[in-house]
Amino acid sequence: MSGEKKNNGNNANKQLVTIIIIGSIAVMLVLGLSTFWASRKTITMTDEAVSAVSSFYLEAMANQRSQTISNLIDYNFEHMEKALYVLESGDIRTQEDLRKRLGEIKTILSLKRFALVDEDNIVYTQYTTYSGGSRYDFLASDKLDKRTISTINQYGSSKQLCLAIPTDGLTIMGKKFKACFVQIDISEIVDLLAFEEKGGAYYGLYVQNGGNLSENDLGLIDKGDNILHSSKEFLSQKDWDKLYSDFGKGESGSVTLSSGKMKEEMYYVPVPDTGWMLVVFIKGSIINDQIHGISETNRLTSRRLIFVTLFCVTLFTVILILQLRKISKGKIEAEKENSRMFFSMANTDSLTGIRNKHAYSEYESRINKQIKDGIIKDSLAILVCDVNGLKHVNDTKGHAAGDQLIKDASSLICGYFKHGAVFRVGGDEFTVVLNENGFDTLLETLEAINKVMEENIVNDKVVVAIGYSTLQEGDKEVHDVFVRADQMMYERKKQLKEMGAKTRE
Repeated sequence: MSGEKKNNGNNANKQLVTIIIIGSIAVMLVLGLSTFWASRKTITMTDEAVSAVSSFYLEAMANQRSQTISNLIDYNFEHMEKALYVLESGDIRTQEDLRKRLGEIKTILSLKRFALVDEDNIVYTQYTTYSGGSRYDFLASDKLDKRTISTINQYGSSKQLCLAIPTDGLTIMGKKFKACFVQIDISEIVDLLAFEEKGGAYYGLYVQNGGNLSENDLGLIDKGDNILHSSKEFLSQKDWDKLYSDFGKGESGSVTLSSGKMKEEMYYVPVPDTGWMLVVFIKGSIINDQIHGISETNRLTSRRLIFVTLFCVTLFTVILILQLRKISKGKIEAEKENSRMFFSMANTDSLTGIRNKHAYSEYESRINKQIKDGIIKDSLAILVCDVNGLKHVNDTKGHAAGDQLIKDASSLICGYFKHGAVFRVGGDEFTVVLNENGFDTLLETLEAINKVMEENIVNDKVVVAIGYSTLQEGDKEVHDVFVRADQMMYERKKQLKEMGAKTRE
């Protein structure tokens, strides 16, 4: 008989060794095929990554520089408000006084081209006065009632950004002024935004009809060219229609320009309140070369890791086969015992030693199935028990006393309902299931334990509020019974409170 068992053990070991060898070969094949597939896939994914990274990089760059222009505009508006305060609080009697004060404002508030406009559209600067009615669009109306932002090109000079605000009835030298404004050369804004164009990155400022404001080259778009006109030969009709529509609506977006083998990623974003579009280009080959370099390095690294993994799998397989010969029946039994122990721990409440909420859920599922199958039709009762005054004990005597209160409650419930299944389902909550055993004596047992509870109120011992219900016609699962028992428990809890029992309050 022992020889037969030994042969059976040897056969089982041989089968296991065979399975391990076949599994190891399968793992090696999967790793090899995965390497080949990953190498092929990397090439495709690299091309997709180039486009995604380019768009992300350009979007961040464009948004950052658009915000820089917005900050510059906000800065000038803020300092223009301060300039008006200086003018209102100053003693200005002559035009010489006014020019002197405008010079101080220029120096102190860094407003290079700050000017005032009176009701006759005469413009006052630090050095001169002139008629501005035909030069500035914001002077077309008799009264300026809000901030305005416009782009101007005066008499062949460089394009300028003009910011104007109303002066709200400012009176100087007996004259009423209706507005003040500053002019910022677009070339100064370009210098503010400038960054080194190494690595094939370019940017430019355009108006929404495509006109070039910054007068600088932009990749495939020549200096000074209208971007909507010049880009048409480098875009598909669909992409050009998108570009034209986005510019017209002042919406951000991106397109890819192609000329032969050359590709350039372009991202554009509106500059708020200016009617401008900030455009950023980067040569696709720059990111492509970088990503391909990283990709190739990663592929080589992956191959080395796979070879190392194959070696480790092979070594592990050999060691595992050798170790299998040392496995004994005692170790297997030990593993089974550990499994039983872990199962018990998972279903046992560590404080009271009775079954826990997890165990109750499994027990409830079994009972529900028996109800559904018609095995249990009656003789089933659910009791919901709640310990009174746990919070009061924890607050006044400490958590150790609270733990002892829960243990005492558990012992008391288990003592009276020894034929039932008792579970601790919450901090101070217990559930008892009576299925046939103990069902017939339920009412007598409840009467006895409730009498003890009422005596314990006087003696300052453990008090438990208990509600119960039995399986009724129409109940489909344990929860239906539980709900009624829970309601009854809360009614009992009110009664005990009226008798003097401590509650959570």
